[in-house]
Amino acid sequence: MKILLSNDDGVHAKGMQVLQQALSQIADVTTVGPDRNCSGASNSLTLINPLRVQQMENGFYSVNGTPTDCVHLAISQLLDFTPDLVVAGINHGANLGDDVLYSGTVAAATEGRHLGLPAIAVSLASTDPDHFTTAAFVTVQVIKKLKSHPLPRDQILNINVPAVSIEQLKGIKVTRLGRRHKAETMTNSTDPWGHTIYWYGSLGNELDAGEGTDFDAIANGYASITPLQVDMTAYKSVDTLRQWLEGIKL
Repeated sequence: MKILLSNDDGVHAKGMQVLQQALSQIADVTTVGPDRNCSGASNSLTLINPLRVQQMENGFYSVNGTPTDCVHLAISQLLDFTPDLVVAGINHGANLGDDVLYSGTVAAATEGRHLGLPAIAVSLASTDPDHFTTAAFVTVQVIKKLKSHPLPRDQILNINVPAVSIEQLKGIKVTRLGRRHKAETMTNSTDPWGHTIYWYGSLGNELDAGEGTDFDAIANGYASITPLQVDMTAYKSVDTLRQWLEGIKL
């Protein structure tokens, strides 16, 4: 198996290094990541400035772009083969509920799917480096299953793993996305030159975190796997909207 590995925390991130080592036990891995932390980049592309690639001493490729740039560039230019799977992570921190809309990790996996490849996003619900091995272990087990249970062409898997040892992990649950309350308001302060600067506030508290959600699984010591649909069409509303628009004449 040939795997393309990317992330959004940057090519130097510990989570990516641990995952690359684990995946290398079952596959040939090419690692392409952004040259800096791109958390929250979502599906953004670099369209104004040229992209540049540098191969590091450890063989990883560093790109001055977003996670989406990294996956697109790797598949369309850097690789002389088509990978069997795109894996993004391990993200330093969870990507649960509404987080997936902003996550560069999920976006990297989504770009792989847009380019016709099965894809997985992996996150650890902590920044504690001691438990990246647990997330890597879960990822390897899931990938082994993909050979006999391939992903649908319009979906990716979003994996979140609690910050526990492999021995303490209670299992894996298939979940749906929960939801957060709206984020706290932005804050402002002043830089050393007297200019006003702004910072995003903290994430909103959990709003929908009941049984069956990704939030609930993580809170109870289980790894969460949520299938995400790339096609965002609200099919249930198509007929209603069509009827609503019938009276409009152009």
